[in-house]
Amino acid sequence: MTYLDYQATTPLAPEALAAMLPWLERQHANPHSAHAPGRAAKAAVEVARDWIEGLLPATGRLAFTSGATEALNWAIKGSAGPIVTLASEHAAVLDTVAAERARGRQVTILPVERDGLVDLDRAATAIIPGTGLVAAMLVNNEIGVIQPIAQLADLAHAAGAMMLCDAVQGYGRVAIPETCDLIAISAHKLHGPKGIGALWIRDGVAIEPLLHGGNQEDGRSGTLSPALCAGFGMAARIAIERRDADSAHVAALFDVARERLGDDWMLNGSRHARYPGNLNLRRDGLDVARLMSECRDIAFSAGSACASGSGRSSHVLRAIGLSDTQARSSVRIGFGRYTTSEELIAALDRIDTAARAQRIAA
Repeated sequence: MTYLDYQATTPLAPEALAAMLPWLERQHANPHSAHAPGRAAKAAVEVARDWIEGLLPATGRLAFTSGATEALNWAIKGSAGPIVTLASEHAAVLDTVAAERARGRQVTILPVERDGLVDLDRAATAIIPGTGLVAAMLVNNEIGVIQPIAQLADLAHAAGAMMLCDAVQGYGRVAIPETCDLIAISAHKLHGPKGIGALWIRDGVAIEPLLHGGNQEDGRSGTLSPALCAGFGMAARIAIERRDADSAHVAALFDVARERLGDDWMLNGSRHARYPGNLNLRRDGLDVARLMSECRDIAFSAGSACASGSGRSSHVLRAIGLSDTQARSSVRIGFGRYTTSEELIAALDRIDTAARAQRIAA
C-alpha cells in the first residue's frame, strides 16, 4: 500500500511511538495525582507541553484537548460577540458557527476567490467594531492554500476582535503568525497519535470553558493521558529538529509530482500560496470513485476524510467556484516525511494511467 493521504492523517513517527510505550506498558499513574508516580506522569506531560509550545508563539499557554475539533469548539463557543469566518473552513469550524448562529449569535461567512484565498478588502468590510471573533484556517485541509492569517489578525485586532487560527494542517510546517490569540492544533497531523490536540491561548485572553469537571488544564476539564501527551510532544520535537529537511523534501516531491502529471491535471487552489505537500487536482470527466477502486492499493482521497460519508461534493471546491461536476472530478494527493520519490512516481503513474484509460473507454 502506498500512502498518499497525509492531510487525513500522518504516519506515527517511530520516535513518538517509543515515547508513548512506557506510559502504555508500565507507568499508568494519573498525572493529576499527588503521589510519586503521579508526579512523574505530570512531569512527562509538562516536558511534552514544552516541546509543543516550541512551535507556537511565546506569550501564551497550551491546554491539551481530545483533538482539534474540541479545541475549535472551545475557542468558538467560549468566545462572545459576532463571528466572521471563511466559506472554505473545516467542518469543525463551519458546523460550530452554525450551531452558534442557531442560538442567536451573528455569523458572517466570507467567500474565497478562485485561488482559495480570502479577499482582504472584503474581509475589512466585514470585520467591523463589535466583532468578537475572526476564525480562519492557516493551511486549508483540502486544497492546501495558505490564508493571510497575519493580515486577518490585524483586521481583527483593529476591530477589537480575537483571532482564532485553525493551524491543524500547518503546525510544524508553516510559520504561525505571532499575532494570533487562539490556535488549534492536532497531534496526528504531525506524525503524533490520534486522540489528542491542543488549544493555545494568548496571555490575557479569557474564554469560557467548554467542559466542566476537574479543571485539570486551567479551563479544560478531563484526565490527561501521559502516553498521548508524550507522543504529541515527541512528534513536535522531531518536527523542530527536522523542519528544514522535511520542508525541502516535501517541496522536491511537489516538483516531481507536477512534472510527472501532464496538463490534463489541473491544480485546484493557488499555485504559490500553498503548502506543497497537498496536491488537489482535477481532470475533466474523471470518475473518481472508479479511479479509487482501480487504484485501491494507493491511499489517496476525494476530499476531507471528515466529510467522506456525506455524499456531497467538497464545499471547499465549490467555494472556489468549481461546479459540482468539477468538484467530483478532483482528487487530493498528500505526501510528506516518509514518502519516497520512487513510490510517489510509481503511484502517480498508476493513477494517471487509470485516468487516461477512462477517457479512452468513454
